[in-house]
Amino acid sequence: MAFDPASLRYDVAGLIPAIAQDHATGEVLMMAWMNAEAVARTLETGRVTYWSRSRQAFWVKGETSGHVQTLVDLRVDCDRDCLLVRVTQEGPACHTNRRSCFYTAVREGEEVELLRPMD
Repeated sequence: MAFDPASLRYDVAGLIPAIAQDHATGEVLMMAWMNAEAVARTLETGRVTYWSRSRQAFWVKGETSGHVQTLVDLRVDCDRDCLLVRVTQEGPACHTNRRSCFYTAVREGEEVELLRPMD
């Protein structure tokens, strides 16, 4: 059965959350938004493409920073309303220059910045 990006369940703005995960380590790198065209472009090019809500424009990860995400596998969750984008990540994934955007933990009611996000 051929995959059709239009078959996904998008929110009222036409967007679907996409979680980027390092395919080799399983580390969750970031979360961003895609629309149907971003999904199609990602599948066509192998370069992960998101939709920037702030710029209202397509955002090819690494286009300006060089921190490219190359698609390894695209997975659809059971409700078809969230994507798991398994990638090869070159350099940091986070705009703060960290490997992962998930570097803050809540422990005993306090925010703790992790040196290594997998801690």
